Amino acid sequence: MNSNLKFDFHTHHDRCGHAKGEIRDYIEAAIERGFNMIGISDHSPYFTSEHDQLHPGIAMAKSSFPDYVGEILRLREEYKGKIDVLLGVESDFFPDHINLYRNQYQQYPFDYIIGSVHHVNRTSIFDKTRWDHLTEQERVQTKEAYYRLIEQSARSGLFQILGHIDAMKGFYPAFSAIETPAVERALKVIAENNVAIEINTSGKMKDCGGWYPSDEILEMALHYGAKVTFGSDAHDPERVGDDFEAVRQHLKDIGFKEWAYFRQKSILLTSL
Repeated sequence: MNSNLKFDFHTHHDRCGHAKGEIRDYIEAAIERGFNMIGISDHSPYFTSEHDQLHPGIAMAKSSFPDYVGEILRLREEYKGKIDVLLGVESDFFPDHINLYRNQYQQYPFDYIIGSVHHVNRTSIFDKTRWDHLTEQERVQTKEAYYRLIEQSARSGLFQILGHIDAMKGFYPAFSAIETPAVERALKVIAENNVAIEINTSGKMKDCGGWYPSDEILEMALHYGAKVTFGSDAHDPERVGDDFEAVRQHLKDIGFKEWAYFRQKSILLTSL
């Protein structure tokens, strides 16, 4: 195995409305940092909406999606020999609409799809006001609802990566201290369904600080044999590969021996 492989599978760009720079800028940043692979994974459109672009500041328009794929495939050819450009997308997970999303993605030659839970009980996971008046029992129920969705996303067969699986702590750090066996159940299901979880370094930019997920979750992932991979969640080319080497060393310290990369929806492993 090549232990010097460097990759970043979670990057965004200006189509989503809240990231800086074009796809080319992220590719160039990865080359500058000596990376072998760069995955482009902007936010999927809201395919269920009757509007072309339901939330212009959150996700790309439905009409932009074919152009998004086409641009990545063109740039893949242009940069061949310099860096491997992978076609990805970060997909919202809406269990009631999973087949609609599946049908959309089947039209394109994705290398991987990141499944991310961004909403629980119709509220953004990053909305910290949701916690203000909840009882302790309701906080537990909210966390359990979040991990049930993550578990369902792992079972769906649609995703190769699950995105930031404790991002609900982003603006509510106390989330991590809410005790429930739902987290461990989800990790077991993730491992059984051969889906990778990402170490996502964008948590350092939120109130919780640090990375997603917590060391406790990573230790459970190791115990159950869940695969891990890396994504910066860069919304600015300057963050491409952010903390990659620190993550690699940290995973070694925890006890991981390898991590995952992707081609044509196949999960491949390389040593840390």
